[in-house]
Amino acid sequence: MSITGAMFTGVSGLLANAEGLNVIGNNLSNSNTIGFKGGRMLFSDLLSAPIGNNSQVGRGVQIQKVDNLFSQGSLESTTVVTDLAIQGDKFFSFAVPGTTAAAAIAVTDAYYSRAGALRIDSNNRSLINPDGYVALDENRQPVVFVSTYTDTSGNVLDFQKVAGVDAQGRLQLLYADNNGNSSKVYYAGNGVVPVPTTTGAIGLGTARIPNPPGLEKVGSTLFKSTGNAVGGSGTPIVTRSNGTNEKILSNNLELSNVDMATEMVKMILTQRAYSANSKTITTADEMTQEVLNLKR
Repeated sequence: MSITGAMFTGVSGLLANAEGLNVIGNNLSNSNTIGFKGGRMLFSDLLSAPIGNNSQVGRGVQIQKVDNLFSQGSLESTTVVTDLAIQGDKFFSFAVPGTTAAAAIAVTDAYYSRAGALRIDSNNRSLINPDGYVALDENRQPVVFVSTYTDTSGNVLDFQKVAGVDAQGRLQLLYADNNGNSSKVYYAGNGVVPVPTTTGAIGLGTARIPNPPGLEKVGSTLFKSTGNAVGGSGTPIVTRSNGTNEKILSNNLELSNVDMATEMVKMILTQRAYSANSKTITTADEMTQEVLNLKR
């Protein structure tokens, strides 16, 4: 029984380390993914069998948890105003593609991300990420731009672009017409007429997650809240960045936090552990063969 048990102990090690290699491979494959947060595999021992005299022998290893690591990645400077990075530990918040209604999105229905490569949609109305998810403002409403703005001289201007984003995530918008008239004003909310100064301006919604490792990865560098259950992410709190210790940085993107050198070392260790566990199985097989040879 003990020799057979050693085989199954080795099998548990093979399975666990194979999944560990998957985590490492996923980290490495996303080393150039904007806003990506790497993971690590945590192992724990399986049941231990008593062998008498108050002693136990372990029966293998199991996967305890895959942790997401939320250390801040390095920043890359860009020439795009709506390329945004967060200095601090908060997250951008998003609604599903196509959302335009001026209604607050429930925090459980929102998506969260550190990837801030934003752009104007094809209809020149919404602020979206590359997959079409609509950025939310500090009131958890989709960022949707009013198409026209009437300046103090009575000129009706068509919306052109986002001209700037300040440290609090307030959007400065450029409106202009074909006659050379233009005006820079601030976003004041979904469907609300823009305002000429920051007074009354509405910032992008950044979410504080009580327990980030509890977030659920859903792909496209997006996360979902897992609520207040044990090990869950907790209830997200969406507000505007304060612009001091928490800042929105325009013309910047946060890079992946994966360190390739560290992952390569982990890969070597995982490979050796896998080989060692396979050796456990072959050695146990050789010992079984020795038992069978006793008959000869």
